[in-house]
Amino acid sequence: MEERRTSVFENGLIWFGAAVSIAEILTGTYFAPLGFQKGLLAVIIGHIIGCTMLFLSGVIGGTVRKSAMETVKMSFGYRGGLLFSILNIIQLVGWTAIMIFDGALAANGIVDIGSGLWCIVIGALIILWIMIGIKNLGKVNTVAMSALFVLTLVLCFVIFRGGALPGAIGEAMSFGAAVELSVAMPLSWLPLISDYTREAKEPVKATAVSTVTYGIVSCWMYAIGMGAAIFTGESDIAQIMVKAGLGIAGLLIVVFSTATTTFLDAYSAGVSSESLSKKISGKWAAVVVAVIGTIGAIFLPLGNITEFLYFIGSVFAPMIAIQIADFFIIKDRSDESPFNVKNLIIWLAGFAIYRVLMGVDIIVGNTLPDMAITIVLCVIFKSVRRK
Repeated sequence: MEERRTSVFENGLIWFGAAVSIAEILTGTYFAPLGFQKGLLAVIIGHIIGCTMLFLSGVIGGTVRKSAMETVKMSFGYRGGLLFSILNIIQLVGWTAIMIFDGALAANGIVDIGSGLWCIVIGALIILWIMIGIKNLGKVNTVAMSALFVLTLVLCFVIFRGGALPGAIGEAMSFGAAVELSVAMPLSWLPLISDYTREAKEPVKATAVSTVTYGIVSCWMYAIGMGAAIFTGESDIAQIMVKAGLGIAGLLIVVFSTATTTFLDAYSAGVSSESLSKKISGKWAAVVVAVIGTIGAIFLPLGNITEFLYFIGSVFAPMIAIQIADFFIIKDRSDESPFNVKNLIIWLAGFAIYRVLMGVDIIVGNTLPDMAITIVLCVIFKSVRRK
């Protein structure tokens, strides 16, 4: 019996769901001090950079039919790749907790039954999505995404129908820092996208549709958050919904957008766990991650995620830069050794360069120059070895 593959449309829906996110709306509020036009420009530039890297990452996994963390082993060795599997699982558990925390806080602002109880409700929905499975989500996702699309349009109308307030809220941010904060969100999906493109009937088309869909909708979410802060003077998305009289509709946006986005984090944590050991069931590992994330959301303070986003950038930007250099430029697509020491050293250099560049205000952010330097290092090392 032929294995079922996901369609281009199904992949587009998955990444629409990934982008419709309370976390992305909240991140958008940080851009308010730049003003709407300048802030939107920073969002678009950042997403073009981040989504280009996301596309290339998805093409690698889709082409070789391997999960994201299995493709990492192609560049870092079958044991060296485990480092990134562990780091990826850690970041995904963190994301799961953060997303549930944000969603529960917003839901509780609309219907006050206690944020802890909302954490449990959202966590249960995520587990339901995991149990349905990525290959069986087509019809369920179509209904959920259609509803979310309509409700988000209503939210947009509510936010943008008034004029801008004279004083935007939030602390000042440089344009370069804003670009970097915009790059960071699509960059956080780099270690996940191949988990879905490997299942696609047409991997390259599915990757293109996934990244374009995610990029456009993610920019939209940032714009909603920024617009909320500038045009309503309110950065609490729940309060905007309450004041607008959205009520239950607003609650549905919050709960289902959180579940559909966070499902991807938990599911991919399960897939990454499989790369640690063949004895691990990805589905049940994903359920465990959802449970841990729910507990973390209830008991941990998870208000500000900017440093978390920058950490993700510093780990995964040089990682994907090395993979891009190996796969598309050097054409070195397999490594049978336990550790690729050369690439691990280059990654460490890339990580350090990223952290140094964080102290420098670069107009395009620090991800792009860091990745460019890392790719150049890969090419130089390869040419030296050939000689």
